[in-house]
Amino acid sequence: MSNVTRIMIVDDHPLMRKGIQQLLSIEPSFLVVAEATNGIEAVSYAKKVHPELILLDYNMQGISGLETLKALRKDNCPAKIIILTVSDNKQDVIAMINQGADGYLLKDSEPELLLSNIIKVLSGKLIVTDKLTAFLDELDQEDNIREKLANLTKREQQIIAEVAKGLSNKEISESLHISEGTVKVHVKSLLKKLAIKSRVEAAVLYLQQPK
Repeated sequence: MSNVTRIMIVDDHPLMRKGIQQLLSIEPSFLVVAEATNGIEAVSYAKKVHPELILLDYNMQGISGLETLKALRKDNCPAKIIILTVSDNKQDVIAMINQGADGYLLKDSEPELLLSNIIKVLSGKLIVTDKLTAFLDELDQEDNIREKLANLTKREQQIIAEVAKGLSNKEISESLHISEGTVKVHVKSLLKKLAIKSRVEAAVLYLQQPK
C-alpha cells in the first residue's frame, strides 16, 4: 500500500466532491481518505487523516480557499495542495501560489489532463493550468526584480529612487546632501549590480518593482 496517495477533497458542493472522487477513482494509486465541506473541517481532518494531497476549492462559503490554505500551511501541513477552481483571475492565482499552493487547476479541464497534472504535482512540479502559466512568468519576474534591488546598499536604494524621479546627479547630491562625485560612484555601482547600462533602465526597473 506504500504506493497509494492519500487524498482529501475540500469543496462545499456535494455534486462537485462526488465528481472529483469519481475522476480520482480512475487512478488505482489514489485513495480518497476524507471529504471536507469547508475550511474548518479541512484543517481538522488534515491533522487526523494525514493526506498526502489536498484538492482545495477556491470559492467556498465561510472561510475562503485562500484562508484555508494559509491555515493549513500555518499548521505545517506537509501535503501537496492543489487549488481546483473555476476562477482564472490573475490575482487569485498569484495569491494562492504565494501562500504555498503546489498547483492551480481549473475545474473545466479535460479529465485526462487534470489527472495528468495532479500526478505532475505529486512528482514535485508546480503546475498551473496552461492558459494561466503567463502569471507564473510574472511571478518569476517580480521575484527577480525584488532580488536584484535587495542586493543594493541602503544608499544605492536611495539613489535609484531619486534616479527614477528623473533627477540629475547634481540634483541627487543636493537632495541627499552628498557630493556629486559620490553620487556618480554609487550610480556606477548600482548599474553594475543590476547588470544594466543606463539610468533609464535603472528607473524602469525601479518602477517595475512589485508594490
